[in-house]
Amino acid sequence: MSTYVLVPGFFFGPWVWEETGRVLREAGHEVRIVALTGQGSGSTEGVGVETHVADILGRIDEDVVLVLHSGATIAGTAAADRVPGKLRHLVYVDTAPFPDGMAQIEFLPPEVQAAQREQIRVEGHLPPPAFDDPSVLGGLTPDDLERMRRLATAQPAPLVLEPARRPDPVPATPRTLIASSFSVDQVRAMVDAGVPAFSMLAGPGWTMLDLPTGHWPMLSRPGDLAGMLRQI
Repeated sequence: MSTYVLVPGFFFGPWVWEETGRVLREAGHEVRIVALTGQGSGSTEGVGVETHVADILGRIDEDVVLVLHSGATIAGTAAADRVPGKLRHLVYVDTAPFPDGMAQIEFLPPEVQAAQREQIRVEGHLPPPAFDDPSVLGGLTPDDLERMRRLATAQPAPLVLEPARRPDPVPATPRTLIASSFSVDQVRAMVDAGVPAFSMLAGPGWTMLDLPTGHWPMLSRPGDLAGMLRQI
């Protein structure tokens, strides 16, 4: 049996992984869902990348499968870089590891970056979106969307604006991408085009899997996502 450490992406607390975690536990696995400081509940004041790195490292001992969703990539990748010998496998769910020095906000188009920087300047954090973009909401029910909107909380600004430093070379931990709101073929095209946010997916050592749905497969296809994690 395996030990899975599940890390939520931006705006959500551990609840977002509950159903996938339940399926894994029923199959006999150990599941640890990380509660990230200031995300999902509590104040965001003073919370930065290193805060979340510490949150994640606190749930890792030996021989774990670390699973990162979406915005968890910055802190989660930094944590993984520091303890590669403790990881059996590293899984990215609808996200990818960024190169050294790249911040989460740099993944976005310039106009969206500008809008988010203004929100952060005015509010001191990044408020959750309206969750109304159909391109990323595939498979979600009205009840899912109501729960997401009700439970989403602001994102600490440093998690949006600060990069994490990466070693050179990066550890050769076995790693898998599960693509859900975009396809593996699209990922490979972006790698070939030299898109910075996907540059770390070049070269050997990667397994890439398609799970067609929206950006939150732990809500829209929790059993199928658990099945993929078990196979990994």
